[in-house]
Amino acid sequence: MRDPVLYRISHNTHHNTGDKWCIYPMYDYAHPIEDAIEGVTHSLCSLEFENHRPLYDWVLSEIGVWPTPPQQIEFARLNMTNTLMSKRYIRALVEDGTLDGWNDPRLHTLSGLRRRGVTPEAIKSFIDEVGVSKSNSVVDSENLDHFVREDLKMKAPRAMAVLDPLKVVITNYPEGQVEMLEAGLNPDNPEMGSRQIPFGRVVYVEREDFMEEPVKKFFRLFPGNEVRLRHAYFIKCNEVIKDEAGNVVELRCTYDPETKSGSGFTGRKVKGTLHWVAEADHIDAEVRLYDHLLTENEEGEEIVNPNSLVKLQNCKLEPYFNTSNRATNSSSYDTVSSVKIPNSQLMTKKSLIELCL
Repeated sequence: MRDPVLYRISHNTHHNTGDKWCIYPMYDYAHPIEDAIEGVTHSLCSLEFENHRPLYDWVLSEIGVWPTPPQQIEFARLNMTNTLMSKRYIRALVEDGTLDGWNDPRLHTLSGLRRRGVTPEAIKSFIDEVGVSKSNSVVDSENLDHFVREDLKMKAPRAMAVLDPLKVVITNYPEGQVEMLEAGLNPDNPEMGSRQIPFGRVVYVEREDFMEEPVKKFFRLFPGNEVRLRHAYFIKCNEVIKDEAGNVVELRCTYDPETKSGSGFTGRKVKGTLHWVAEADHIDAEVRLYDHLLTENEEGEEIVNPNSLVKLQNCKLEPYFNTSNRATNSSSYDTVSSVKIPNSQLMTKKSLIELCL
């Protein structure tokens, strides 16, 4: 065993005890004694403390007070891809403003996981799967994402949001009329109940769900094509409105009232189904898209992912987001997945979404 330093003597004023003490025990000396006094039976440490164990055992043996002294056991740290686990590096990113705090959803801190919406059950399932090892290794962070999705699949209520809205005017729908459509909160768990969705003459769809000149096997909205609005009706695109710069700003469509979802209509089928939000009673929100904190540059070095946070403005949400059990002030955050789930904080494969209402 090496010749250890057990304590140091410093005749300097301490920020807590002042000049009361000048002898300060070293960690390796104080650690085993504290464990024994507190009745600890097993002291679990990461692998870097393995070569400290002989000193741990020697201190307790030489004191000889405890018939069954505590035992130190080492295990490998849980290292994960695309994130930071070192408090020193995390603190640097928090202090320079790269991260907005220790609860940033890109971090795997307890507060970060909580803000992301990771449940205790998901974490336990993940740990059961990866286990505890005596050798250092790196676990793919998407393994955790998998268990989060599996845990929330039966728990999370669904609602629709449009992140990059394109206005759609349904020309043959009565002006000023709004009807309420019923939609399930979770298709995998009907027992969660349903919600009411307003539908009217003007709705918003995702801009990426429209192509003026569609590519092969594009089954979403384009001139002359018919698609289903989820939980609503079939609509057909008849006219494209552009601004002076040639950008598409509005679509003029017609709907078929016979095709209402749940009516049992079987007259014809469409290949595309779009999510949407009605202009009536919609909620405007900022949406923050989070990706992995770290990525690799061209030289294979790990760097902070410049796209780890993307903020979207003027996103459209259905009213359910405002009536669900949540605070709606600007300091309260909920994350949702790409299938539009409020209050679930569900991660997608590569990113998660955070709402600020």
